[in-house]
Amino acid sequence: MTAMTSDAILGLGRAFMESRVLLTAVELDVFTPLAGRTMTAADVAAALGTDPRATTVLLDALAALGLLDKEAGAFRCPAATADLLARDAGGSVAPMLMHSVALWRRWSALTEVVRSGAPAPAPEPEQRERDREAFIAAMHAVAAPMAAAVVAAVGPGGATRFLDVGGASGTYTQAFLAASPSLRATLFDLPPVIEIARRRLRAAGVADRVEFVAGDFYRDELPGGHDLALLSAIIHQNSAKQNVALFTKIRKALSPGGRLIVRDHVMSPDHTHPLRGALFAVNMLVGTEGGATYSFAEIRAGLEDAGFAEVRLLQADERMNGLVEAFVPASA
Repeated sequence: MTAMTSDAILGLGRAFMESRVLLTAVELDVFTPLAGRTMTAADVAAALGTDPRATTVLLDALAALGLLDKEAGAFRCPAATADLLARDAGGSVAPMLMHSVALWRRWSALTEVVRSGAPAPAPEPEQRERDREAFIAAMHAVAAPMAAAVVAAVGPGGATRFLDVGGASGTYTQAFLAASPSLRATLFDLPPVIEIARRRLRAAGVADRVEFVAGDFYRDELPGGHDLALLSAIIHQNSAKQNVALFTKIRKALSPGGRLIVRDHVMSPDHTHPLRGALFAVNMLVGTEGGATYSFAEIRAGLEDAGFAEVRLLQADERMNGLVEAFVPASA
């Protein structure tokens, strides 16, 4: 491994500055009023209800980062940037960045978390609800562009009953239904999330092929009779013991011969690769009691402990698109 220079190390220490400028701009919704129009800093401050001097400093930093154009003392958001950062843009990544705002609060407690081993303090109930809504929107923003490719890698085959465990707003449910016209789906998630999924899938025109089941998979059993199940971006929030319990519930919800797909980070045996997965393990450290990212061997062991067989790594990935496949024994 090549030794890092002092400049590189200091750069890592200062990286939060650019991140915080962007997150504050998204939190204040700076990019929406600047999409398609030129405004002075005073105009932007008036539109946002912010301090004029502070707004000028922020806008200058955004221009220095290349996120805004500045000419003759006025600012404008380039069209390509507005498409990504204005909140009302169809392909906006603003929901994911709003989720990062919530993560910022947790990560600020990392030093004390490492000292104590306990996660960061939970936010107040109202903030927790706002954070959950931001999280659901963020997961859809991230998943929508890649859901079809994930489904293609899985291959629904001849499955007729699909179970999306912790399916959030139904991004993957929709993608599986699009890939297999004869498939019907069950989406299982918490009651407030189910309502979000119901609205989104109704707007997408596929709600008539979906059974929406509200529940908590930590406490409740899952509806049965399925031949394909997806557990997407869930195992990292659990301890290994919690995952075995959840895998066992899913096995019971699948028919003999049924297949489970686990989508998540799949780490190297020493847990240092991929980098995104190693950093995400820190995210779980500050945000959960026992969450982590897992190697294929660890995922396989949990699945086998829960009664699954024929476990294999279907797809490795640098991001959270690692795919692990497992089957309920045909004689189960």
